[in-house]
Amino acid sequence: MAGRWHGCLDTENGVLLMTLVTLPPAFLVACALALRRRAAGVAFAWRRSLAEVGMVHGTVPFVWMTLMPGPGAGTVPGRVSLVPLRDLVTMGPLGIGGNLLVFAALGFFAPVRFAALASVTRVLALGAGCSVLVETAQYALQLDRVSSVDDVLVNAAGAVLAGLASRRWWHPGGPTPPRDRAGGFSATRG
Repeated sequence: MAGRWHGCLDTENGVLLMTLVTLPPAFLVACALALRRRAAGVAFAWRRSLAEVGMVHGTVPFVWMTLMPGPGAGTVPGRVSLVPLRDLVTMGPLGIGGNLLVFAALGFFAPVRFAALASVTRVLALGAGCSVLVETAQYALQLDRVSSVDDVLVNAAGAVLAGLASRRWWHPGGPTPPRDRAGGFSATRG
């Protein structure tokens, strides 16, 4: 039985297949969380629950793929590329597209769930920070991958683009936060 699952967890196609297979259970988990929160009287229960499950389910598979070892893992020393935009040429459209997706779900759902992250600058910092952690892990674990500043740039750009796509849901009261009597934005909780 273990051999059967082995191919699903150590190839890109296997991880994508498992992501699709686990989509219905992830949705059921989000529904269960939301129903429990609604019963407890928690505001915006559905939004919070869908955002939490979406962050995890949409980010973990891409990080998993990024941390899969190459053929020389453990024997090839870590490689680093710190010159910006040098590796973009060799990434190609598929590499750039994949790097844009790594933290896209995090960028989309984190500001929806956490009001403190509801700004483009904070989403950029979140995406870049998480990407730096992944690139550092690739180097430290000697996964036979290049730790590149371009990966960080493209990962962070993907988080920001996805965050901008969800911007209308960043504030729990609707597309824009309600104003208080002084004309400023009120502190609503999400």
